[in-house]
Amino acid sequence: MAKIIDNVNGRNSLRLSSDDVISVVREYQNLTLNSKSYQDIRNILEDYNFYLPLDN
Repeated sequence: MAKIIDNVNGRNSLRLSSDDVISVVREYQNLTLNSKSYQDIRNILEDYNFYLPLDN
């Protein structure tokens, strides 16, 4: 699960587990399987939301 890491400078980061990274890559690959160009991929990703569960 992703975990929010507080930063003293005011900008937080997300720490991703190996499973989180694999999940995002798998979704990306499935979404862009038949895409032929960079612009096609951008258009697909603009219409899609990725969600990661957070570990509080």
